Amino acid sequence: MKTYLKTLWRMFSKHVARFLSIIFIVLIAVGFASGVGASTDKINMSIDEYYRAANVSDFILKSSSDGGFSDGDLEKIRDIAGEDATVERGMSVDVNLEINGQTSLTRIYFLSGFPDFTINLQDEISSVEYDGQNTVAYAQQATKSMSGIGLGTTVTLDFLDILDQLSVQDGGEPLSEVDKSNLETVFSDGQLNVSLTVTKQVQSPLLIALDGEPSYVNGEDTELPETGAGLGDLVTVDNVIYTTADILPYRHIEIPFLGIDEEVQPLSLGDIYVAIGDRDMFNCYSGAYENYVEEITAEFESAFTEEVQVITLYDNFSLYSLYSYSEKVEVIGWVLVVAFLFVTALVVYSNISRLVEEERGQIACMRTLGYSAPKIIFKYVLFASIAAGIGGFGAYFVGEGLAFLIYYIFNFSYVMPGMSAYFSVGFFLVVFIIIAVTIIFAALSSGMRMTSQMPATLLRPKPPKAGKKVILERMPWLWNLLSFKYKSTVRNVLRYMSRFLMTVVAVAISMALVTAGLALLDLCLFGNLNSAAIIAISVIIIIFAGLLTAVVIYTLTNINISERNRELATLMVLGYHDKEVSGYIFREIYIDTVIGILFGYPLAALLIGVVFNMIGLGTLGGVSWFMWLIAPFVILLFTFLVTILLSRKIVKIDMNESLKAVE
Repeated sequence: MKTYLKTLWRMFSKHVARFLSIIFIVLIAVGFASGVGASTDKINMSIDEYYRAANVSDFILKSSSDGGFSDGDLEKIRDIAGEDATVERGMSVDVNLEINGQTSLTRIYFLSGFPDFTINLQDEISSVEYDGQNTVAYAQQATKSMSGIGLGTTVTLDFLDILDQLSVQDGGEPLSEVDKSNLETVFSDGQLNVSLTVTKQVQSPLLIALDGEPSYVNGEDTELPETGAGLGDLVTVDNVIYTTADILPYRHIEIPFLGIDEEVQPLSLGDIYVAIGDRDMFNCYSGAYENYVEEITAEFESAFTEEVQVITLYDNFSLYSLYSYSEKVEVIGWVLVVAFLFVTALVVYSNISRLVEEERGQIACMRTLGYSAPKIIFKYVLFASIAAGIGGFGAYFVGEGLAFLIYYIFNFSYVMPGMSAYFSVGFFLVVFIIIAVTIIFAALSSGMRMTSQMPATLLRPKPPKAGKKVILERMPWLWNLLSFKYKSTVRNVLRYMSRFLMTVVAVAISMALVTAGLALLDLCLFGNLNSAAIIAISVIIIIFAGLLTAVVIYTLTNINISERNRELATLMVLGYHDKEVSGYIFREIYIDTVIGILFGYPLAALLIGVVFNMIGLGTLGGVSWFMWLIAPFVILLFTFLVTILLSRKIVKIDMNESLKAVE
């Protein structure tokens, strides 16, 4: 047992670089996948928790009748929504008001029971005490699209002007002077002109898109724009004010012989806000909630005439656009995870296989000492598993940090609530399990292949691969132009075909990933996708793809150096300078990288097409030409950084030990 532990320790101490490379490649691949993939779940859970706390309205029923909803209608709505549902009256209009000397389109919510209205007003940003005679109002927190109404601002509502605007918006004629005169006669001046003083700034969970909220002025049948296309020519709201419905003007109508004696409001409370009682039953993004909404909507529509419009939470522009953007992030994550996984599995398999190959002499000795094949193989499985475990452990926190970063960047487009502590482990587990299984399979298969051979065979060093003519030698007009060192480089590149192909494939996929990230960045900066979140994702893709390139090149080059220690030591003995010896390896790296970049272009075109098709935006032909030129420089930059790191390893080769290694 003591001898076994010593051999185990020797393996770990001898192959530190390989151990670290496995850790880092798992860290990068799993961290990227779990971070990008989990960010969507993080957003969805955060919004859902916020909506529960805000008692957000799941349904808004708007009546187009002059009388609005009757008390009987209200009871009918409560019966459908359930006993635990919150059902409150209100109404909203979009009108142009003069505020702080400027005319701005303002959405005014007239709420029954204000200021104790319990739906859709969650956060108090700031407030002041006000003891004046004017009616109190709350203002929506100022955002990029809203001019903002400060505390203490006085806003005058001229209901004659408001009714005039609404008449035009509904397709009618402006109020005539006779109409205005009649209204002035029926209503007192105190009813038609009301002053509001803003005493509190609040945040509505229904109005969180910084780019604006489509106005009612666009019409009820206006379709929401495709996410990424912006709001286009739609009219958007500049400010939002919440106040009491008690200030709405009304007139008293009395017709004794008909038994009519009532107050009639020209602006009736034509909205009903409904929040379901048990919000813990559903996540607002879940299929169960969607089915519930469809079911209740159908009941509302069948219970009322076509004069009632049912607006669900999914019809809210802020929620619609945020959900759509987060879905696009998830789709991009899934598409790119496949590419990351392929490269990672390829390189890790090569790494582990080469590790077992280098240990052939050690395996022979252990077999001679009587160790069983499973016990020998377990050593390499343990090595691989520990490296994968450490990498996976770190990847979890990298994923958490990446999800936090993406969530934070969404604040540039939305007023995001506090981030949920929830973290989806689905992406993390799927990717990590695939990588871990690949690593363990590589250790098992390589170990079984070695332990199946006779110890005497393993003790004999594996003969170097025989040299042979390469394809360029059959082109004398080109071959004769090359100097000796480049002829040697070309022969070595094509001599180890499996390593050459692996490097080319890995670089090609990394090139495709970088180009896809640049294409998304181009779509945001120069196209029609106005999303800070997608810009961030693009940058993250480029960085992680570059890091993946660096780890791949480092791992494969490290294997190359370890295989050719004797060859490099011979060059040193012959008097080659350090730069010349390093160049002997680095020329091969850059040749492989350039070939990989060339093959990466068609792969990038395919990947970009898939990504654009999945998110429903952008075209391959629309990608700016210079993005195709930037991508190879990113790959070459990370390759250059790797060569700097590895140059010390080459010049520090022990010539004596290397030359004696196979004797």
